[in-house]
Amino acid sequence: MKEFELKYGCNPNQKPSRIFMEDGAELPIKILCGRPGYINFLDAFNSWQLVRELKAATGLPAVTSFKHVSPTSAAVGIPLSEKLKKACFVDDIEGLDESPLACAYARARGTDRMCSFGDWVALSDVCDVTTALMIKREVSDGIIAPGYEPEALEILKGKRKGSYNIVEIDPDYIPAEIERKQVFGITFEQGRNNFEINEALLQNIVTDNKAMTDAATRDLIIALITLKYTQSNSVCFAVDGQAIGVGAGQQSRVHCTRLAGGKADTWFLRQHDKVLNLPFKPTLGRPDRDNVIDGYINQNEEDVCADGNWQKYFTEQPAPFTREEQKAYLDTIDGVALGSDAFFPFDDNIERAFRSGVKYIAQPGGSIRDDVVISCCNKYDMVMAFTGMRLFHH
Repeated sequence: MKEFELKYGCNPNQKPSRIFMEDGAELPIKILCGRPGYINFLDAFNSWQLVRELKAATGLPAVTSFKHVSPTSAAVGIPLSEKLKKACFVDDIEGLDESPLACAYARARGTDRMCSFGDWVALSDVCDVTTALMIKREVSDGIIAPGYEPEALEILKGKRKGSYNIVEIDPDYIPAEIERKQVFGITFEQGRNNFEINEALLQNIVTDNKAMTDAATRDLIIALITLKYTQSNSVCFAVDGQAIGVGAGQQSRVHCTRLAGGKADTWFLRQHDKVLNLPFKPTLGRPDRDNVIDGYINQNEEDVCADGNWQKYFTEQPAPFTREEQKAYLDTIDGVALGSDAFFPFDDNIERAFRSGVKYIAQPGGSIRDDVVISCCNKYDMVMAFTGMRLFHH
């Protein structure tokens, strides 16, 4: 297949639309089911690069959940605790611990379930049955992987009445060194960002505390590779082998940090006993539970505990999750890693990061206020490495 005609571009009025190889070569993909669209393929090719690099850097199966050309999360295949299984709605999955790929999917899809609603999934490894069974029951637009076990493929083909988008990519495909795109009829050209993110990038530790642990190194690598494929400006919180808060596309860096930190806080609070034991009605589906949990934690659009509301969601009225309870719980969190795709210009980012349990930081450095940022890290006994490499992605 040398080209594939798309229904339309970013929007229905943008026609004609297609993907093709500029040199006339065969496309490095097979479409096994469905008819992916323009945005689907943007998500597919960006997400595939992320999991491919994450697998290469860590040696572990990797999965990411993408929405609108940025990851909601990315994770590697580490077993989940019982509480995390429950928070991710996968405590009923048989054989989960036996499949590292399924564990990576459970983490990536379970991190920010609201943002992952209708996501695109990328797997670094051949899709197995356990992973396919979890994907089947979630609201998702499509998947890209280097292959599929026959039974797993049949499971996925049954999703969305047989229209689920399933793409297989050649894992040996290497694109040209020069990439191009057009904006307003003008062609942009640049070398591909082939910069390799690995442990060597974290050697320049500039804080007084230089005790970088192996787990922190892994989590910072996950954060930085996630940022490499996140719309800039961007900041990523990571812990325990997964990205737990991604702040993407904000004009101000502290807004990225606030957004990512808020998502990380919600991820931690989802594992609090008050949330895990909410008395949901058995008829309430997972997406609705996600919305209710977000409302219960963040107290946004409606008070889900109030009379007239709680009856819609619960079998009995739950006690509110007070700000004081949440703060006390979050104050116990430590050891979180944070990556930034460009330098921190002010120490307000560090102050906000500390509130979400950040202990380890990786950022390019190079600000005229580096000394202020370092001093703030020292105040909280943080470990910060300067990578010297910006990771903008547009």
